[in-house]
Amino acid sequence: MDPHWLKWARELMAIAQTGLHYTENKYDVERFNQIRHIAAEIMSMHSSVEMEKVLTLAQAESGYATPKVDVRGVVFKDDKILLVREIMDNNRWTLPGGWADVNESPAESVEREVFEESGFKSKVVKVLAVYDRTKQGHVPPYMFHIYKLFFLCQLIGGEANTSIETSDVAFFNEHEIPELSVARVTYQQIMKFFDHHRNPHLPTDFD
Repeated sequence: MDPHWLKWARELMAIAQTGLHYTENKYDVERFNQIRHIAAEIMSMHSSVEMEKVLTLAQAESGYATPKVDVRGVVFKDDKILLVREIMDNNRWTLPGGWADVNESPAESVEREVFEESGFKSKVVKVLAVYDRTKQGHVPPYMFHIYKLFFLCQLIGGEANTSIETSDVAFFNEHEIPELSVARVTYQQIMKFFDHHRNPHLPTDFD
């Protein structure tokens, strides 16, 4: 679970963002900006991120505050799972995926991400899991609230190919899972997806 200070700071940030979206009162604008500044200061004091960077990220967000959506593709071949080596996280491994894009459905986003990061073409066939990142043991904590959507994808073509985000592409059986980018996927989640692979009638997992 995320630490209490992060939950409080994240909620203050959301209140400020939503308040700035709706208010027309200049004094309320000042107050909501002050709340945002306090939230950024809390996040900075408890992390290695400079406050100005936190504020820059926060100020880029507008409208009613809602969780961000991360999509991940789960692709099997011969009882092995597809993983990509993530350059941005010390070359640790993860399921291909990333932020869902505007004007794409979740399925379209994950099919694109799988192709861009691994070179393989795939087709979404099932939602395996919908998780709240804060409840899944991901580290380090993140300043925004995130929902993680995992999709089972059928392999339909392509070949292994790296990208500007990935340095390697490979399939692994469940007994040889490499060091994972735990910010993106956990070992427990990978094992859960192997369970789904063996038992395709399992229901979608959530929370």
